[in-house]
Amino acid sequence: MPNASALLGTWRMLSWTRKVVASGEVTDAMGPEPTGFLSYQADGRVMALVVRRGRPVPKGPRSTGDEKVALFDSMLAYSGSYTVENGRVIHHVDASWNPAWGLSDLIRPISGDRLVISDAPGIDPLTGEEVVSRVEFQKMRAASEP
Repeated sequence: MPNASALLGTWRMLSWTRKVVASGEVTDAMGPEPTGFLSYQADGRVMALVVRRGRPVPKGPRSTGDEKVALFDSMLAYSGSYTVENGRVIHHVDASWNPAWGLSDLIRPISGDRLVISDAPGIDPLTGEEVVSRVEFQKMRAASEP
């Protein structure tokens, strides 16, 4: 189980699945092979960015309303402070792509040599379904590391 100092640095997302509680159906939350990063800093701040691969590119210099919706629905981003306690990391969100995420802390149990974050059931902000998420990250090496 990582402690606060073991979390420091940037983590690259390997996978993100969601399991619908009612049906048991498991799907990729942001499509196959999403691009995602978590960055834990020594000052106690965390930043997260996840985007779906193959996001739509606006056809003109300004996005249409439908294009904006498609772009919004194919990403996730937030920042805040974090604490580590009792085998879990708690993200205290203070800025987010979805303001509803700032209403309560995001409590993430952690385990293993990779960062695996799994949740208690929650409501998927895109579908409204009750889901359990499982996200796996691998720590990135610094450019100066072999």
